Amino acid sequence: MKHILIVISILSFSLGNSQDIPNAFSLQEAIDYALQNNRQAKNALRDIEAAKKQKWETTTIGLPQLNATVNYQNFLKQQVSLVPAEFFGGEPGEFAEVIFGTQQNVNATATLSQLLFDGSYLVGLQSAKVFLEISKNAKEKTDLEVRKGIINAYGNVLLAKESVLIYEKNITVLQKNLDEVTKIYENGLEEEESVEQLQITLSNLQSSLNNAKRLRDIAYQMLNVALGIDYNSAITLTDDLESLAENNISLEALTQANDVTSTIDYKIAENDKVSKELLLKLEKSKALPQLSAFLNGGYLGFSNEFTFLDREQDWAGFSSFGFNLNLPIFSSGGRSAATQRAKINLEKSIDQLTETEQRLLLEIETAKSNYKFATEDYYNKKQNLSLAERIEQKNQTKFFEGIASSFELRQAQTQLYSAQQELLQTMLNVINSKAELETITNTTSNF
Repeated sequence: MKHILIVISILSFSLGNSQDIPNAFSLQEAIDYALQNNRQAKNALRDIEAAKKQKWETTTIGLPQLNATVNYQNFLKQQVSLVPAEFFGGEPGEFAEVIFGTQQNVNATATLSQLLFDGSYLVGLQSAKVFLEISKNAKEKTDLEVRKGIINAYGNVLLAKESVLIYEKNITVLQKNLDEVTKIYENGLEEEESVEQLQITLSNLQSSLNNAKRLRDIAYQMLNVALGIDYNSAITLTDDLESLAENNISLEALTQANDVTSTIDYKIAENDKVSKELLLKLEKSKALPQLSAFLNGGYLGFSNEFTFLDREQDWAGFSSFGFNLNLPIFSSGGRSAATQRAKINLEKSIDQLTETEQRLLLEIETAKSNYKFATEDYYNKKQNLSLAERIEQKNQTKFFEGIASSFELRQAQTQLYSAQQELLQTMLNVINSKAELETITNTTSNF
């Protein structure tokens, strides 16, 4: 009965957890969910917690330390010492064997120590703070990348879904045309080539539809992995591709100043420079003296038998107080070489910071250019689709009236199908290029 209750509890806990996973996501809901549940985002948060623990670990080095030791010895064979035999009435020049001490002894000691001055400890405290800052910046960058990944994955699913719907619609229309042309051909009023041309187009569409369905399934799985849920989970997306594309067209993103100091990559590069400065300070601090104090006390017990747990056992107490001073005097140039090496690394990090600044300026300009092109291309492809639809409709009318050939109709249909897919791709490009620009500039907006 007890085992049954345990199993029921486990099942209830599992069901409770599964209910926490939504089955429908808007793009903003997907981003919010991923920032909490994406595995990379969770590990980045754990890194911050680990950095906080490391900061406290470093701080405790300069706080009082209390340690205790208990040492028990049992001499299986005690050491023999030689003393002049005349001490015991023997002949001069002869030696007698004697044993000093008891066969067993216990030494219990407690030591309280306190670091008074250590230059490397002061640098270590500063380094712990910088390490925590690095972890926070790494978490921020991870969140930005997770956000961009969700936007890309979400858009890919919508693109695949729209592609499937368009292919199915085109196949329905084309199948109807093929049936009509086949009847006309059977009545001897149309050439066989016209039927064959439509059959080729229909076959290509069917193949593209099958591939689009496979890509749709893979896109869903990729989104699930990015969300941090099981890759085969069934979810529903509530946003549509065209609305997201329209909502992501904004001239404001193109007019913002290129402030690289607010970008996360610049902050990370700046963290690296600060850490190199601290390493230089650390090497310099190794030439300073180290001073610590200690206070210890304990008890010693001696016996030829194990009587240390008896109340009658005699214990001899002891205690001491003192200082430890370590003075670095001569290292054969080792400390100087380490300091020079740290200085060289600092100079490298300064140049890397400048390089990062220049690279970010270029990346921002490139991202703005790509985003502007994506928006312009979207409107262009939208207009092209309208033209392609009219051209295909005209050629279809001409074909059934006997004015246009089947080859001309097939060309118009192929052009229409290409225009449809190109428009879908430009919608995705608008969304992704906006996400790329926001990721680089560290500016996020809600959908």
